[in-house]
Amino acid sequence: METRIDEIASGVFRLSTFIAEMPPSGFTFNQFLVKGEEPLLFHCGMRGIFPLVSGAVARIMPLERLRWIGFGHVEADECGAMNQWLAAAPQAQVAHGMVACDVSLNDLADRAPRALADGEALDLGGRRVRYIDTPHVPHCWEAGVMYEETTGTLLCGDLLTHLGGGPALTDGDVVGPAIAAEEMFHATSIGPMTAPTIRRLAALKPKTLGLMHGASFNGDCAGALNGLADYYDRRIMAEAA
Repeated sequence: METRIDEIASGVFRLSTFIAEMPPSGFTFNQFLVKGEEPLLFHCGMRGIFPLVSGAVARIMPLERLRWIGFGHVEADECGAMNQWLAAAPQAQVAHGMVACDVSLNDLADRAPRALADGEALDLGGRRVRYIDTPHVPHCWEAGVMYEETTGTLLCGDLLTHLGGGPALTDGDVVGPAIAAEEMFHATSIGPMTAPTIRRLAALKPKTLGLMHGASFNGDCAGALNGLADYYDRRIMAEAA
């Protein structure tokens, strides 16, 4: 395995590790480094791939410069290597929503995390990321995303997850592959707030979507998010019927 580096927006780097052995067609695990005076890493990766991912970050900047660590929710591929990153970057601090901090991270993180309110922004110096609560979307009570306002990059976590390797960045269809993955894994906690929460993200009109699993997207981002929301609306109506 190797971790590939691609710049998907100005100063926003996708660090992608493709695990071909995962059925049926392999799976990517992506982290995103947002450069600035106080750089932020979104997603830590699992502990087992920390040497690969940290080696990739070190090719972009010294690890000790890392200041902030974020992720979508508490799960091994999102934050398994969290404490390894904290050890490698002595000034780094985890930043997440209040629920994640209260329920898990105040105990799990080796340094106290920074609890962010819904809509609160971090000034990275040259970049600005806003934290947005998305409870149970796509899953987990503490779920949230981060929106890099300078480039219009939405760091989506598990939203629009799709299988395979593929390119680093595409303007092709990501909704169809995401629906196929959802119907295979049934990973989303589908409820009355699923589609409205996704439409709230679409209203940001992002220019790029940084997806944790699969290619990042720079086509009609609002359209893709609304298309995903439409799918979940149809699912709920079908269940109700």
